[in-house]
Amino acid sequence: MIKVILWDMDGTILDFKTAECNAIRKCFAKFQLGECTDEMIQEYSALNDSYWKRLELGEITKSRLLVKRFEEFLSSYHLDASIAADFNKEYQLRLGDTICFLDHAYELIQSLQGCVKQYIVTNGALTAQKRKLERSNLLPLIDGVFISDEIGYEKPAKEFFDYVFRHIGNYAKEEILIVGDSLTSDMLGGIHAGIQCCWYNPEGKENIDNLPIHYTIQNLNRIRELL
Repeated sequence: MIKVILWDMDGTILDFKTAECNAIRKCFAKFQLGECTDEMIQEYSALNDSYWKRLELGEITKSRLLVKRFEEFLSSYHLDASIAADFNKEYQLRLGDTICFLDHAYELIQSLQGCVKQYIVTNGALTAQKRKLERSNLLPLIDGVFISDEIGYEKPAKEFFDYVFRHIGNYAKEEILIVGDSLTSDMLGGIHAGIQCCWYNPEGKENIDNLPIHYTIQNLNRIRELL
């Protein structure tokens, strides 16, 4: 029986793509960079995803990632890349301006209070994640938060999960379920940690690496069936 749920936040509980779009546009306005088109946002989003994959593989540090992605993005449109560090600082704040829950996740988490322990496990940057947690009103509903910047390791690293296990109490691995949208951080990390894995896959993507995932769902509310 599942006694603990480890929730990923961006792309699982919260609609990250919408927040990302709004944050980029606000930053363009603040730095007077002109129009930020839908095409530009799509290209940035793909570029950003590639950098986070590199982080998961240990190919780049978090601090370098946060600035380098904007240096590359701005340069690709012949914009001033020297503002990348300041652009990133503003972006981290603006990410927390848009709180949009996927699949009524707030009500789901609220309904599971008292039934299971619930924790958030996230690789997102500390400033942005804390702002999102405060503005989303999730903190009163959950039992704790684990942010990679505070732990010193990123999902899917074993050390990240070892830290989580030391701080949530004594549970058997089969009593812990991680729910997340990322195969390469959430699912791979959960598999290596030996816990139950639930892939949130609303778009019906292919499990191209054939990871041995226990559950795949397209709507978060199916979690109730697993409990």
